Amino acid sequence: MRFTPQFLDELRARLSVSEVVGKRVKLKKAGREWKGLSPFQQEKTPSFYVNDQKGFYHDFSSGKHGDIINFVMETDGLPFAEAVERLASMAGLALPAVTPNAAREEQRRRSLHDVMDLAAKYFAETLASRLGAKARGYLADRAISPATQLQFRLGYASPDRFALKEHLGKLGVSVEDMVETGLLIGGDDIPVPYDRFRDRVMFPITDLRGRVIAFGGRALEKDVPAKYLNSPETPLFHKGDNLYNHQTARKATHDGAPLIVVEGYVDVIAMVTAGFAGSVAPLGTALTENQLALLWKMADEPILCFDGDRAGQKAAYRAADLALPYLAPGKSLRFALLPEGQDPDDLARSGGRGAIEEVIGAARPLADMIWSRELEGGNFATPERRAALEARIKELTNGIRDEVVRRYYRDEFVERLQRTFAPEGGRGGFGGRGNFRQGGRPFQPRGAGPNRFGGQSFGGGRRGAFAPTPLPSGPYQAASPQLAASPIMKGQRSAISRREALILQCLINHPWLLHDHLEEVAALELAHPEAHKLRAGIIAAFANDHHHSPDPEEQAEKMRGDLEKGGFSQVLQRVENGITTAAVWGAREGAARDDVLSTWHQLVALHRQWHSLLRELKDAELALGEDPSEANMAWLRDVKARMAEVDGTEALIEGFGELSGRFQKSM
Repeated sequence: MRFTPQFLDELRARLSVSEVVGKRVKLKKAGREWKGLSPFQQEKTPSFYVNDQKGFYHDFSSGKHGDIINFVMETDGLPFAEAVERLASMAGLALPAVTPNAAREEQRRRSLHDVMDLAAKYFAETLASRLGAKARGYLADRAISPATQLQFRLGYASPDRFALKEHLGKLGVSVEDMVETGLLIGGDDIPVPYDRFRDRVMFPITDLRGRVIAFGGRALEKDVPAKYLNSPETPLFHKGDNLYNHQTARKATHDGAPLIVVEGYVDVIAMVTAGFAGSVAPLGTALTENQLALLWKMADEPILCFDGDRAGQKAAYRAADLALPYLAPGKSLRFALLPEGQDPDDLARSGGRGAIEEVIGAARPLADMIWSRELEGGNFATPERRAALEARIKELTNGIRDEVVRRYYRDEFVERLQRTFAPEGGRGGFGGRGNFRQGGRPFQPRGAGPNRFGGQSFGGGRRGAFAPTPLPSGPYQAASPQLAASPIMKGQRSAISRREALILQCLINHPWLLHDHLEEVAALELAHPEAHKLRAGIIAAFANDHHHSPDPEEQAEKMRGDLEKGGFSQVLQRVENGITTAAVWGAREGAARDDVLSTWHQLVALHRQWHSLLRELKDAELALGEDPSEANMAWLRDVKARMAEVDGTEALIEGFGELSGRFQKSM
């Protein structure tokens, strides 16, 4: 919508600067002006002045200066048009229509918005009704509380093919409007239009004004063709031009929250619930150019948080390729990859805000993602292959449109290439003599080793020629090739580790442990996603009164029964398979109480010691990367030696005594 200079002048004339600013800043009269504390940064002495006669404000502390429109844009994070519309509403000034056609189109859009709002209310009412019990159960399983359901206006679409159609029809909504908004499926080959969304949990998608423009529906049955179904393109909705939770995230990022991009609706809700209000998601598609532009309007370096599997890695690479041509001074992306097998919803429920903060804190720059992708799993044994690598990287950097950013990327990658392929014990740049090693062994760049993506991690950057580029860190992620190969990390990727299996078996066979150790159990760091889920199932089953039977064997039997009913049969089998030693008697059924307690305390102590060593290993490797000194090398060797001592020592826990009908052995 265009605003003529005459309209803007009338708007400024109707509203004084002190009236608008006074809604956000406490002003005091100072001669012909007003003064107050800066709304843009903290200060104790007022340096913010307002002059109604001249129609502007000036902030001496930050240097900001402008009129009422600038002020609303700055303080509320609004674009120009929305700031003008808000002020016009405050002034009681009707917005001008550019042309009669534009006015009619605007009125048409308003009527369609009304239809979508009615649909959202109907879905919410259906969720709250008896018909929505199954959907409420799904949301409860995902730890989405009733308050959060109201916050995001979640709903449920009935399985009936005509339920929404009949409801809106009774309210006077035409079938044509329902089809145009995508609520019904219709067409020349469909004589009777019917509801698009059926038997789905409904996620309303809103625009920047909070108006419902589309829906996303999550199927509750497994055999449906599409797990998630979005509204089609409509006059209100173009999925490549919108973001889920855009309105709330824009305000949050304006107030200082980080902007985090996740993959789905439930992930956004989990992130917001965990305290990350600046979270958004694309709408059922890969990130688009328009969505990237929306992100950069909210933050200079949005953080893209992807699942830690191969699909998540590919999504990160696609986003990096998309962003590369549009990089500008200060405008880039960072990438946070989650622990393998977990999405933001899993991580938020298992580790809370702290676990998410750790992942976000380890976000990698876009340049690192490009570098990792180009060198992943590569064999650079010949000059020709190294030359091909240089040519690929040159082609990528040439695609950056901004001349300054392009130059810095070229310099960055040239330096990385030089460091990576520099000959041992000698000097020389990439492409010079001596860029290979003698002896006929395949060439690997310095610092190379298997990374978490199954390829290679390479030295580079400014950490020193021999320093391996740190791998993405986070809860239970490998911070090094050595750690990636350790038993606990192998357990994270495939089977549940022996120690975690023993801990879970203790709780299954002896549920009475939870009476005195519930908080301890809930706080344990567990690497495998299925171990997380089984622990939650154990705690939920324990909450049932019938597990408080005085008979330990009856408790264990009922615990197993509840877990099997809850769908944990396969996980229980994996726990059994993860126990490769028969010596830990205290974890098994039939052990006496004192022996169980002895075993439990030793297992927990070993588990905590192991995770403490994992964190220390990461610190030692990072320290060695920063400073490859003898002291840091000795620290790393010491940590590895202590890990070797601890690894597998749960096999030494026999923990059974005479009360269990055995003789106790010393460790």
